[in-house]
Amino acid sequence: MTPIAPHITAFLRERLPLQRGASEHTCDSYAYAFQLLFEFAGKRLRLTPSALSLEQIDAKLVMDFLQHLETERHNGPRTRNARLVAIKSFMRFIEHRVPALLEQSRRILAIPAKRTDSHLISYLSMDEMQTVLNAPDLQRHDGIRDRAMLHLCFSAGLRVSELVNLPINAIEWQPSPNVRIMGKGRRERLLPLWKQTCVDLRAWLAVRGPAPATELFVNARGQPLTVATQNDVGPDAQSRGLSDAN
Repeated sequence: MTPIAPHITAFLRERLPLQRGASEHTCDSYAYAFQLLFEFAGKRLRLTPSALSLEQIDAKLVMDFLQHLETERHNGPRTRNARLVAIKSFMRFIEHRVPALLEQSRRILAIPAKRTDSHLISYLSMDEMQTVLNAPDLQRHDGIRDRAMLHLCFSAGLRVSELVNLPINAIEWQPSPNVRIMGKGRRERLLPLWKQTCVDLRAWLAVRGPAPATELFVNARGQPLTVATQNDVGPDAQSRGLSDAN
């Protein structure tokens, strides 16, 4: 039996970030997929995750795991497919390290993704969007921050992960105000800033203080924000799912 621990460690610490240049968000997403898989396999096989072997992660177990995600964790098809993508990426990595498992890998790679529906995305009118922008209380420290975050998201079309990870030096004021974004797939884009967005950002920078964090937006303790937890965040940001780091 081939221990899985050294291979998954190499995959997450070397293959994804160093060889494939995957973003931190992608690495975290893949790591969480395997955390769920190993917990499921450990319970099914009555083993601790560290005792699992590669031979035990076969096509049947993977299919049962995907079914478990949908029926017991109530994940949708998109989440189910994202977990499957992580597993398939690992199996392609394993093909070159453990050739004896090529047939097992082939069966897992043959598992199809589930079809998903594409829904029409609605949008807010300008009056509705202005109401959202005006929601933060500008008499509060976190209200000034939240207003700047909302306006920057709106004007630049940022993902939440791009917003909370945005470094303070991404804002460039000369020769004209713009923001430099490192997006998904490490694609860089340079976007102009609207006049009101600049006003909101300058207001936030004036109260941000000398926080040691390199991120533009920080919590009351000067620490970076995250999208995962819900501690010490203003009510305006909580309603959007934005939160501070522990």
